[in-house]
Amino acid sequence: MTYVVTLAAGPGAPILTAEHLRRAARILPNPGEPRWLAPDIAADLPFAPLAEGFKPGLRAEIEALFAGERLDIAVQPTAFRRKRLLIADMDSTLIAQECIDELAAALGLGAHVAGITERAMRGEIDFEPALRERVALLRGLHLGQIGDVFAQRITLTPGGRALAQTMRRHGAVTAVVSGGFTVFTERVADALGFESHFANRLMVEDGKLTGGLEEPILGREAKRHVLVSLAYAHGLSLAETCAVGDGANDLAMIQAAGLGVAFRAKPAVAAAADARIEHGDLTTLLYFQGFSREEFAI
Repeated sequence: MTYVVTLAAGPGAPILTAEHLRRAARILPNPGEPRWLAPDIAADLPFAPLAEGFKPGLRAEIEALFAGERLDIAVQPTAFRRKRLLIADMDSTLIAQECIDELAAALGLGAHVAGITERAMRGEIDFEPALRERVALLRGLHLGQIGDVFAQRITLTPGGRALAQTMRRHGAVTAVVSGGFTVFTERVADALGFESHFANRLMVEDGKLTGGLEEPILGREAKRHVLVSLAYAHGLSLAETCAVGDGANDLAMIQAAGLGVAFRAKPAVAAAADARIEHGDLTTLLYFQGFSREEFAI
């Protein structure tokens, strides 16, 4: 089996050089010729492990080699590299904010709710009860305020539309899967071009939030279930899937996917993922799959 190392810089800091590739090649078994995916931004370096097989600590060794440099690194087999199903978290992944924190801020409870959110995303407290606790604090919020929050406080993460559109152009299925709320996922999916979205539903009465959620809650295991179910529905193996997220409730789907990616993630998530993105935007996921810049949809 052959493997590939991908080195990627952020589009705003194109620092990747041929020397970086030469340095990486020195610690790879049987390195091949590098392939540039985008000048000064991303490149592939194939290699073939020796008879004893692939060394599990190789990614950490390469990361240590480039410690302090703003490069994201993936090491993976070349087989099934271009994924046919993309599952993406929303909060702090496809968007820069946590929607529930922004809703709470509209009621003057932003700091309190953000503290609970941070602990839940780090895995310090269980996601489901923490979500119920935070949603209960939103009781009385007008539906109109939700639209205002989206328009005024939510920003899309750079590269998200290129990611979704490029993968769809090449035949992949795309879905937003969030522990947040459908009133936001439907807007984000539409803005970025994702085909479907899955999230929790806020309960509403007389145009205001009741402080409750429709059950069951879409949490950590439910996210994994969506990944597996969509793969099965489209006749795909899990090796053909990609999942990206940042919080503890993304861990199960990240670990189940063929390529599980931590995006500017909490430490436990970053440690468990196949690859992590700390410096680039969401187009780094395309480079990890071997897409060149010329193949991007937008």
